[in-house]
Amino acid sequence: MNLNQLTVPVTNIAKSIEFYEQLGLRLIVKDTHYARFECPEGEATFSIHYAEKPLNNEGIWVYFEVADVDDKISELIRKDFIIEELPNDKPWLWREARLKDLDNTQIIVYHAGHNRKNPPWRVS
Repeated sequence: MNLNQLTVPVTNIAKSIEFYEQLGLRLIVKDTHYARFECPEGEATFSIHYAEKPLNNEGIWVYFEVADVDDKISELIRKDFIIEELPNDKPWLWREARLKDLDNTQIIVYHAGHNRKNPPWRVS
């Protein structure tokens, strides 16, 4: 089994497309109620679908891995993104920064490398 795609609800497709393109994703499908993006690396896709009412997205966290978190966050700051948590090293051996999309979905820009699937405490 392989995770192919993650889809999150948004209340404004056009503004959300702009947000995710500015984040660095490439738009590959666009409709009035749906858009799909490909990640610049790997095979995963990410999509958004229209929701009439804002949902409580506090439970949705989307992780985008980059080679250099500090460089990516500097780029996003230059594009006027609001960064809620600047890059920092976490106890789980990842470097992370956090921001939210227009509908309050938590976006984590991170780098874990080998530790993503093989932390020292991995279950055998």
